[in-house]
Amino acid sequence: MSTLQTVHDVPVLLCPSEGETIHGEREALDLIGDAGYQGARWVVVPVGRLDESFFRLETRVAGDIVQKFANYRLGLVVLGDVSRHTDGSSALRDFVRECNRGQQMWFVSDAEELGERLKG
Repeated sequence: MSTLQTVHDVPVLLCPSEGETIHGEREALDLIGDAGYQGARWVVVPVGRLDESFFRLETRVAGDIVQKFANYRLGLVVLGDVSRHTDGSSALRDFVRECNRGQQMWFVSDAEELGERLKG
């Protein structure tokens, strides 16, 4: 069960580590609906909840999911270590770097880093 928390005055929906794997838009829309119902502005998904296809950019899964969140004006955070995925893909490393420069999607290593990002 996802829980709503306020981090630096920002409502954040935190998804648990256990739960349905997020394969694509259908699961993303379920999260978006839950976040909207609870009044969240950001949704935090542990890296382990994302299907492997998310990290292979050629599948377009990541782009489709990010676009859904953008359409609903919600931010998406991937929480955890993604180095296993980025080590073998310069395109994914570039994607992570670009996302972290923006205000739509972030990749953060832990809750402390998330708190720092939400301060500003």
